[in-house]
Amino acid sequence: MVWTLAAVGAVVIVVLSVYAGRLLFLLQAQKSRHQVAKQKRIDDITESIQTIAFAMHQQQCDLSEGTIRICRLLEAMPLDPLPDFKQEYPAIHSLFDKVKNYPTHEERNALSKAERRGQDKERGQFESELESSILHETEKLKSFTV
Repeated sequence: MVWTLAAVGAVVIVVLSVYAGRLLFLLQAQKSRHQVAKQKRIDDITESIQTIAFAMHQQQCDLSEGTIRICRLLEAMPLDPLPDFKQEYPAIHSLFDKVKNYPTHEERNALSKAERRGQDKERGQFESELESSILHETEKLKSFTV
């Protein structure tokens, strides 16, 4: 009787050990897939930032639009801890802080022409004040890596 219970106990321990090992293997595989996906996201965001910076530097993209896109991408970077990009790219973030609340798309179309012109004039002033600094920062961002 004792040997039977010991055998049953040993079988239970072996089965539970195999099950625990399988769960550990699955967890490791999941962590690996997660890391690969995270790195792909970082690579995609990095490429987008480089492309936008190149377009801004070549004046194919408005500085305001480019800074909004770049700042949002930098915020979305899945890094922990997130580097202080405001410190690294102060001119881009300065323009972003000034124009981020401007209405876009339908909200902008709902504005009167005078309001749109006023916002465009104000945005143009911000852009001209920061243009040389932003273009210097976009030069660095064209080769951006984390």
